[in-house]
Amino acid sequence: MMLRAAAFVLLSWALPAWAVTCEDTRYQGNSYTICTVDAAKEELRLFLYNDEGAPYGHFNAIDRALQSDGETLSFGMNAGMYHDDRAPVGHYVENGREVMRVIANPGPGNFGLLPNGILCLRPGRADVFETLDYVDQSPNCAFATQSGPMLVIDGALHPRFLPDSTSRFIRNGVGTTADGSKAIFAISNNAVTFHEFGSLYRDHLKLPNALFFDGNISRLYAPDLKRDDFGFALGPIVGAVEPATR
Repeated sequence: MMLRAAAFVLLSWALPAWAVTCEDTRYQGNSYTICTVDAAKEELRLFLYNDEGAPYGHFNAIDRALQSDGETLSFGMNAGMYHDDRAPVGHYVENGREVMRVIANPGPGNFGLLPNGILCLRPGRADVFETLDYVDQSPNCAFATQSGPMLVIDGALHPRFLPDSTSRFIRNGVGTTADGSKAIFAISNNAVTFHEFGSLYRDHLKLPNALFFDGNISRLYAPDLKRDDFGFALGPIVGAVEPATR
């Protein structure tokens, strides 16, 4: 018995401490999958173009590229609106290189429903900024993607969200803690309104800032849940990267 106990303790000690957790939950009658990434322990990146300059488009294409470098994708989600050629609609930075400038003016569609915002990834932290705040602060982001509208701005819902809205879609987005230590990604498993989705972030997850990524084309890669959504070829994708042997 003592040998078995010792072996169990040794095995438990050797197991990795995963820093990405995904779970299904219900809130106000709607179903969501929520993935929490510990930004202090996990490496979050944005992916758009491969080494040949072609869009990755799908999670498995990113994972194959990572595998060749001894890494693997442990989480993934579409991360911002894009044109037909999958180029980003708004600001986009990858590995410190700006691919698309900041778009600060109002425009058509959800992206132009100001205020919109930017997810900024830096070593050890992740932050959602309202776009004008991002411009003022000019954070040195290793990766950044702009989308819109903001879901939650400094603890308040976007002012254009209506409780009685009839516009319902599958939606996904991201929120960050005030200290930037955690990024919480969510995707609805049934069609929801902006008000319902924003309320998830403000009232259930209690995050000060959250950003809408997209609706209808929303996709999630969560191996722990055996989930690998397919369909539309995607533009910007956010993912957590692990050593392949972990």
